[in-house]
Amino acid sequence: MSKRDYYEILGVNKSAKKEEIKKAYRKLALKYHPDKNKGDKGAEEKFKEASEAYHVLSDDKRKTNYDQFGHAAFQGAGGQGGFGNFDFSSSFSDIFEDVFGDLGDFGFATGRARGRSNNRGNDLRYDMSINLDDAFNGTEKKINYTTYKKCKTCSGNGAKPGSKPSICSYCGGQGKVRSSQGFFTIQQTCPQCSGEGEKITNPCGSCSGMGKTQSSESISVKIPKGVDDGTRIRLSGKGEAGNKGGGSGDLYLFVSVEPHSIFKRSEENLYYELPISIADAALGTTVEVPSIDGGKTKIKIPSGTQSGKQLRLKGKGMPILRRNINGDLYIRIITEVPTSLTKRQKELLSEFKTLEDTKSNPLIKTFFDKAKKFWKN
Repeated sequence: MSKRDYYEILGVNKSAKKEEIKKAYRKLALKYHPDKNKGDKGAEEKFKEASEAYHVLSDDKRKTNYDQFGHAAFQGAGGQGGFGNFDFSSSFSDIFEDVFGDLGDFGFATGRARGRSNNRGNDLRYDMSINLDDAFNGTEKKINYTTYKKCKTCSGNGAKPGSKPSICSYCGGQGKVRSSQGFFTIQQTCPQCSGEGEKITNPCGSCSGMGKTQSSESISVKIPKGVDDGTRIRLSGKGEAGNKGGGSGDLYLFVSVEPHSIFKRSEENLYYELPISIADAALGTTVEVPSIDGGKTKIKIPSGTQSGKQLRLKGKGMPILRRNINGDLYIRIITEVPTSLTKRQKELLSEFKTLEDTKSNPLIKTFFDKAKKFWKN
C-alpha cells in the first residue's frame, strides 16, 4: 500500500513555514488523539500518521531529504519514516513537548524533566514609597530585607562537608522515570528524588540539607527618573537562593509615589490649580508659579480670563522613563470670590455694578436670553 504524502496528511503546501506545520499538526492531534476517540482504530491510525508527518516535516534536514527523495529517503536500515521504521513511542514525548509544552492538552506529562531548574529560589517582593521630587530627579535608596543565601558551609549542595550526594537508585540519576501506556510513553519526575537525580544521605548541619540559610541583606537601589506609582523594578538574582545549589530568584521592587502638596500627576503630565482674584482675572496680571524642578516660571494671565481656563507650560512635567524628554505642566485658573468685604469695597463694587452692561458679560446675557425663550415657550 502506497504511503500518503506528508504535506497532504497535514493539509499544508511545500512552502509552509514551521509555525504553519506545527499549527496543522496540533489541530489534527487534538482531533484524532486516542484519549478522545477510545476504541476508534481509524482515529488512532490518523493520529500516528499525522505524528509521523510532523516528525519529518518539522526537522529541516529530514524535510530537505523528503522534498528531494520522498518516502524513499527514509526506507531501509536507519530509516526514520514509515510505520515500520518510525519509533513512535520514543519520539512521541519529543513531538508533544515541541507542540504542546510540558503538560500537553491532555493532562499528562510529556516533557523532559527539568532537573535542577526546578530548584530555582523564590522571587521576593519589596514595597517602596518615594515622594514626587524623588520620582522627578531619580534617587538611590538603601533597603534591608531577609532572604535565603547559599549555605557557606556546604557551598549550596546540601551535603555535609567531606561527603557527597548519592545517585538516586530509583531513576539511576536521571531525575525522571518513564512508563509505557499503549503505543506511547509517559515521562514523569522521579518521585524518590523529586527530579534531582541524587539524594543526600549525610545532610549539612548548617542548612539541614537545603543548601541555603536565612540571611539579612542590605543593598542600594537606583530609582530612575520618571518612575510612576505602581512601577515595578526587577533586580535579577537578588531573591532567595535555590535548594541544593539551585539558582537564585529575583527581587521585585514595587514603587508607590506619595501625593504632593501642590502638584497632581497623570502619567508624564503635572497639574495644579492657581487661585487669582476677580480683579486680576478681569484686568489681567503676571504671576510667578512653581515648577517641580524647584524653580519659578512667570506666566501672563490675559484680561478677561474665565475661571477654569487652563494654561500649558511645555516640558515642565515629569521625565518620561528611559527617554530624554518631559511631559507638560497644566495650570487651571480658579477665580476666587472675596468672602468678606470692607465698606469701601462694597461701595466700589456697587458703583461698578451700575456701570456694567451686556457687553462686559456676554455669557450672562446669552444665558438669560435663552432662559427668556424657554419661559416664553
